Amino acid sequence: MRLDKFLKVSRIIKRRTLSKEISQASRVKVNDKTAKPSTKLKEGDIIEIAFGRSILKVKVLCLKEHVLKEEADSLYEIIEEIKKEEDYEKEETQI
Repeated sequence: MRLDKFLKVSRIIKRRTLSKEISQASRVKVNDKTAKPSTKLKEGDIIEIAFGRSILKVKVLCLKEHVLKEEADSLYEIIEEIKKEEDYEKEETQI
């Protein structure tokens, strides 16, 4: 399954066009390599996504073409979620 489609089906990113744009902006890595929207995923792959001030790292558990909203989180496991606090601290000290 393509990376952009997996991000949409798993509901990590709501729209496929948005997942494609984020991938094209080099903000997504698969197994520590910058990934294109067309990157083929397999079970066990590690995806790292940079969202503004946070980074989400997930492991692909299952690949399905269609899944119910309630079951979407069964496609992946969150390994790590990092929020960049130093940006907030810098803003607070400047005020």
